[in-house]
Amino acid sequence: MSVKQALNLTPSFGSLKKHMQLTRYTDYGLRTLIYLALLPSGRRASIDEISKTYDISRNNVNKIVHQLGKAGIIETKRGKGGGFYLKKTPQELNIGELVVLLENTLQVVECTTPKCRILPACKLKVILGQATQAFLDSLKAYTLADLLEDESKALIQILNIQCD
Repeated sequence: MSVKQALNLTPSFGSLKKHMQLTRYTDYGLRTLIYLALLPSGRRASIDEISKTYDISRNNVNKIVHQLGKAGIIETKRGKGGGFYLKKTPQELNIGELVVLLENTLQVVECTTPKCRILPACKLKVILGQATQAFLDSLKAYTLADLLEDESKALIQILNIQCD
């Protein structure tokens, strides 16, 4: 199955179609990584550049860059001539692992706060945990490079990345 096909899967219940949704933070983090992967070798990006390109707040980009830097995924340099770039290759960056890193929690239900009355006899948490694991296992089949495959030129044009 191609990445395009996998991304277009829509689970349905009757005629009602719903999508599983990650937080905006994770979405912005993945977009940032896509942007960095498209940059010419040796070129650094800035927080303002990412913020303007995707029309997201500097604060969000700053938090994402800080987290990705702490995780060793990007290299950051402060001051004049500073910026950030991918420290790892797109082939080394697994989408499932990135989602786990960026998401605050992947717990679908919270059974303990407040404590659910049916917790001792309920199997819902186990089933939802298995579904979450299946979701992550599916994402772990892809890398950042897979997201760029056959689309790099179009993405560079859409994002107006200068390759000079």
